[in-house]
Amino acid sequence: QLQLAESGGGLVQPGGSLRLSCVVSGVTLDYYTIGWFRQAPGKEREGVSCVSPSGTVTNYADSVKDRFTVSKVNAENTAFLQMNSLKPDDTAVYYCAASPSYYCAGPLYKFKLVADDFRSWGQGTQVTVSS
Repeated sequence: QLQLAESGGGLVQPGGSLRLSCVVSGVTLDYYTIGWFRQAPGKEREGVSCVSPSGTVTNYADSVKDRFTVSKVNAENTAFLQMNSLKPDDTAVYYCAASPSYYCAGPLYKFKLVADDFRSWGQGTQVTVSS
């Protein structure tokens, strides 16, 4: 059974950095797209980034482009979200999700990550950006 577990969240000052990890168990990550989502209080869950099964194709929401970097190490069954230059608006619970069929198109394509396309989710990790 596929399970995901996020870690690495915390409290950070504006301009700071955090690295989120998503450990996947029960399946081989080689065959799965990983999506990162976030949900702030009172707001809908929004897609942040995706990485293809091979790890070679990535894409980002405009709000995090050039600040966040997604990656995955299939041999370790782990995906990462490196978050730099954090802003108070980045405060949210961050989730990773996995899909064997979702196609993560590259940066030449408009980014659109839909939560309903992912059936397997982690429990989330809180990221708070505040001085």
